[in-house]
Amino acid sequence: MDNLKNKKVLILGFSTTGIGSAKYFIKHGANVYISEFSDLKEKDKTIAQELKNMGINIEFNDHSDEFINNSDFCILSPSIPTDAPVLKKLEEKNIPYFSDIEYISKFDSKKMVLITGTNGKTTTTALCSHILSKKYNAPYCGNIGISPIEYIDKNVDYYVVEASSYQLNYSPKCAPFIGIFCNLTPDHILWHKTLENYFEAKAKPFRNMDENCNAILNYDDEMTKKLGNEIKAKVYYFSLTKQNIKNCIYLEDDEIIYNNEKIINTKELQIVGSHNIQNAMCSILAAKIIGLSTNEIKEALKSFKAIEHRLEFIRTIENTDYYNDSKATNPEASIVAINSFENKKVVLIAGGRDKKTTLKDFIKAVKERISKVILIGEATERFKDELSKNGYMNIVNSKTLEEAIDIASLDKPDVVLLSPACASFDMFESYEKRGDAFRNYVLSKK
Repeated sequence: MDNLKNKKVLILGFSTTGIGSAKYFIKHGANVYISEFSDLKEKDKTIAQELKNMGINIEFNDHSDEFINNSDFCILSPSIPTDAPVLKKLEEKNIPYFSDIEYISKFDSKKMVLITGTNGKTTTTALCSHILSKKYNAPYCGNIGISPIEYIDKNVDYYVVEASSYQLNYSPKCAPFIGIFCNLTPDHILWHKTLENYFEAKAKPFRNMDENCNAILNYDDEMTKKLGNEIKAKVYYFSLTKQNIKNCIYLEDDEIIYNNEKIINTKELQIVGSHNIQNAMCSILAAKIIGLSTNEIKEALKSFKAIEHRLEFIRTIENTDYYNDSKATNPEASIVAINSFENKKVVLIAGGRDKKTTLKDFIKAVKERISKVILIGEATERFKDELSKNGYMNIVNSKTLEEAIDIASLDKPDVVLLSPACASFDMFESYEKRGDAFRNYVLSKK
């Protein structure tokens, strides 16, 4: 690792990434400066004071020259836009800046299992960690909420890292031992400007890999499939249909099969939907590459449950199952959830802060699978107009999430599904808070 003694380390952004990184660097003798452009929020005052008591310098409402000048390097919080003036200032002062994932990869890339993609990466990250942890110290970290820097001193065998496109955009040389690319659909286009830029941010670590690295790619996704022909790493594929190609795990008659061996029947999984079968497949490949046995993998798969806010089963009330999929912050993610319930009467709760992406495929899935749509939040009018124009009329507006749950329950459907297809920030602080509100209200119902 770096000798950090008396180094000046700048951290841009008072975020989970920044806070975790700051604690590590101050512990190892660095002079740490956290610079946050927005106000100090009431909820953050306690942690801010705790960090100051540790000797960490913090400023809000500014990126001052005092904090920036003479920094040895800078760790970026993930969502800082590429055209932010502070980045230009860093470049003018020749201060290198990069993500926490890039920092780790400089030292421990052979321990890194990196998962990216538009949808499914959080579940895959948690599932990979769950399987590998049967034999190794393999914590999950990254975009899932914990900076990998926090694990440097904990003698991990593998860092299982969820990586967003934002983080990878600032990870120019990262080349993990295993990289998983779940899928790609349009998202974060306002930030990346184009779909191609979005793809290339996620593809970057795969392009950095050499022959000693392993890439696990979605054969059913044209862009990730094509990437397999453009990189130097050993390539593995996963597919929901049988493929007569080398190093491919596939599905046949509800069995997940790899190298002519039946790994597990999908009915033994506690996670639902074809997307979760894909998540299981790429996790199996990662475990196989690292050397776990089929029995070890199978037992871990059977005990894994959906994580919070990702098609999370809450409870059954009078034969109606309630699922929290608050993490579905774009239409593509909601489509995946909708398609997880075949031959079921499903009432969908959707809406929130509209990302203004196309609703064409979302509407198609709703028309095929959803008995009623209940809309909440700022997106209500556009979603209602688009659904109505395309012939779907069974729509109800609701002022609150709790009211939406009550309305959905009146139909006595097989499933009430919260899968918003929108960000949460119009009504909630985060998708987690939105999901918590759904869970808590459902659990409170008599």
